[in-house]
Amino acid sequence: MNNPESNNYIDARTLTYEQLKKVGKYLHKMIEVGGSDLHIKANSVVRARINGNIVQFGGGIFSKEDALTFAKEILKGRFAEFVEKKEIDFVYPYSETSRFRVNIFFQMDGISAVFRTIPVKIPALDELHLPEILRRFTKIERGLVLVTGVTGSGKSTTLASLINEINLTKKKHIITIEDPIEFVHKDRGCIINQRSVGQDTLSFGSALRAALREDPDIILVGEMRDQETINLALHAADTGHLVFSTLHTIDAKETINRIIAQFPTQEQNRIRLSLSGVIQGIISQRLIPTVDGGRRAALEILIRTPTIEKLIMENRDYEIRETIEKGREHYKSQSFDQSILDLYNEGIISKEMAMENATSAADLELKMSGLSDGQLSKNGNGSKQNSINITTSDDVFDLK
Repeated sequence: MNNPESNNYIDARTLTYEQLKKVGKYLHKMIEVGGSDLHIKANSVVRARINGNIVQFGGGIFSKEDALTFAKEILKGRFAEFVEKKEIDFVYPYSETSRFRVNIFFQMDGISAVFRTIPVKIPALDELHLPEILRRFTKIERGLVLVTGVTGSGKSTTLASLINEINLTKKKHIITIEDPIEFVHKDRGCIINQRSVGQDTLSFGSALRAALREDPDIILVGEMRDQETINLALHAADTGHLVFSTLHTIDAKETINRIIAQFPTQEQNRIRLSLSGVIQGIISQRLIPTVDGGRRAALEILIRTPTIEKLIMENRDYEIRETIEKGREHYKSQSFDQSILDLYNEGIISKEMAMENATSAADLELKMSGLSDGQLSKNGNGSKQNSINITTSDDVFDLK
């Protein structure tokens, strides 16, 4: 049995790269069909995520030995680091037009890897079908803007589009702190310095502290993971910088609660006061399968208003969603259910998907009941079409 920990040094001259070439074929096929993630697992078949569904990609088993060899071939000099840390993140430049964020990790059967597609072209806000109000966040001079959602909900893409919009329309200094760097920005109107945690800086905290001495106008923090990063981000926003960041939270209310809960009870009032003073907006995302086989983002959008500021300050987070909904006409804020209802009314998603992704399915159904029978029949039949005809794990690609 191979024990990777017994041979951490890799002599690149001994590698044939046959397993990496095999994985390259799977990546090529996934790119062709528009997939988002490729899953390599020891002692299992290769699978991919297509339109949100995990499907089988070929019938052969990727053995434990193959997975180990593949890890050595793709990591080379970083293999010893991988063995020590048990998981590793990096970006894999597959070709001039395709890049992947990769995580390789140990699991009970050996080694697994997940490749996440990173579009080389940064999409414009209009291409992502995002509400026009999001452009507001590219025009403000200071404060904190958060993009939230579960893994794979499109947070990084939305942030990249916002930064790209600023790059094309303003003359600013932008510093990004990411783990790892996904979208690569070229200097247009702005100077953009992108720093990768582990490669260009030791941590989010150390990079954020240094950023305050590097004359930035805008700082993008890949993720607010801990007290130190949150404190520094709030401080940066309070001292005249525009700060963008992400959290793995499902909506605005949970985002605020998660930030506050990171701190001891005796500090929470201070953090509430600070957050209420700097927050400019919270964009929360859910990707929902569409009737034509794609996916579309439903967005909850919190816009800073005097009422929102007061609710955060006074620990009345339970009133936030209702306030967001009431502010739609005047401030262009919106709840998830308002966004989902729009997608349903436009025939973009089915009633089944709308109900499955709603915050309050019962309330959403009541709002839907105002539609005509014809509209309900057209939009709410729950049918799903798949433009590339891949719907179940029984679909198999022969890549030999």
